[in-house]
Amino acid sequence: MLAEDIQDTSAEIDSHNPHDPSGSSRIMEEGELLIAGIGSLGCTWAKAAQARVSEWVDLTLVDADESTMDGVRHANCLLLGDTPSEVGCAGMPQLAESRMRTLQPIAAHFLERAELVLMLTGLGGGSGSGASIEFARQAAQAGCLVISVAAIPFEAQSERQKIADAALSRLSSVSHVCVELSLDRMAWQARERGVDWQQGSAWVEELAEGLMRTLANVGLINLDLMDLRAIVSKSGGSTLLVAEGHCDEAQELYERARSSPLAALSVGGATGCLLQVEGGPHMTLKQVEAVANAFTDGLSIDAQVIIGARVSPDLQERMRVVAVVSGLPRGSSEGLV
Repeated sequence: MLAEDIQDTSAEIDSHNPHDPSGSSRIMEEGELLIAGIGSLGCTWAKAAQARVSEWVDLTLVDADESTMDGVRHANCLLLGDTPSEVGCAGMPQLAESRMRTLQPIAAHFLERAELVLMLTGLGGGSGSGASIEFARQAAQAGCLVISVAAIPFEAQSERQKIADAALSRLSSVSHVCVELSLDRMAWQARERGVDWQQGSAWVEELAEGLMRTLANVGLINLDLMDLRAIVSKSGGSTLLVAEGHCDEAQELYERARSSPLAALSVGGATGCLLQVEGGPHMTLKQVEAVANAFTDGLSIDAQVIIGARVSPDLQERMRVVAVVSGLPRGSSEGLV
């Protein structure tokens, strides 16, 4: 299905070294890529995610509690309010949104340099549910492509659910991509691994790393922000899929992506897909094509699919796959299919 799109690169796959100092790879200019954490949970995730890609991705932290910014160097830290407090904007998203609005002159200094903002937050409280909406609006207004990853409260937290529901629709309207994470699914998976779901959010870190590597480094088949903008411009919903596994197990990679802590969402009938495949030095065209077919099967017959591929020696026999899927039918929630 996709071989004709990538056949010209088959000879390169076994020989290209993306870390060749001669110039076959590049690093984005400082400030072009930004990870932002909004609220306590968002800051926790953002710090862990940015640590994986700190050499070419900036970090911004926004919260009413100053303690979430402790120990952080070389980051843009914005405090919601004049007086640091652990209570801060708890349960008051309107207050957090208003305080974030007053910080716009400060935020503008680094947002005007950014091209893509990956914003991580938890909905259902005050800072995340309020400041995240205003921050995303400011970023989009500054010309940034905004990808928001928003954690949805546990089902048992009914009051937080109400706050989150109201915030989610507004956050979606000011984001190019808005990914919903299920804390119930994330906590269940963390228990299976024997880790704390707040500190052991490996999926969020892998998603951030995969997306930023996709856009920051030149690969065999190059993707850039124009490709991403083309995909997320499709009307309808959008989401992200990420997975890592053995290079000969394309279908298993897709199944692993489906088992991520995403809120239930069907990708059937999607009209756009940006797919980045990253593998070890011996990755072959056949393996890339198998992964591409696994991740695009079920999309609309007229879907626009953009594929990128890159060699990373550290992956050896493994593959890392990141997919941005767009043009999803609104209200589709039958589970990932």
